[in-house]
Amino acid sequence: MVRKSRLEEPAAAPEQKRSGSTAFLLAQVGAHAAAQFGERMTKLRLTRPHAGILRLVGLSPGLSQQELGRRLSILPSRLVALLDELQERGLTERRPDPQDRRTYALHLTAAGRSATEQIGRIAREHDDAICASLNAEERQQLQTLLTRIADQQGLTPGVHPGYRTLDTKPSQ
Repeated sequence: MVRKSRLEEPAAAPEQKRSGSTAFLLAQVGAHAAAQFGERMTKLRLTRPHAGILRLVGLSPGLSQQELGRRLSILPSRLVALLDELQERGLTERRPDPQDRRTYALHLTAAGRSATEQIGRIAREHDDAICASLNAEERQQLQTLLTRIADQQGLTPGVHPGYRTLDTKPSQ
């Protein structure tokens, strides 16, 4: 029996009423969106943490490992493992920092830049799929409201809070 991808599964019947708190609904949609994005990343043989690291290194070439770890609030041992995986795949490289020989500056390789372009394309497709039931005005309104909530909660813009809970086991 061939199992359908979760991306192909039909949505719940519209007559099913949703109940519960707004926070629960946010968590439900967020967990679903994160899982779907993770599934989309498998096409590139990347995990969600890999994608986030590539994005941040691409936005801040020369970023130190320590600064990246601080921004992500990730355990140093887990960050090193993820960076090792990305370097082994030829997507990032560590270069000695010219200002401080004790640290390494992180950079994307040409393959890493290509991967971030693909990640960006997949992320836009993912956003469109998740928000397909909303028109452009509703999407903007939702983004505005969620941004207000994220700001009030002290979340770091552009950084998924899930990095804080990553364990130290290497990813699959």
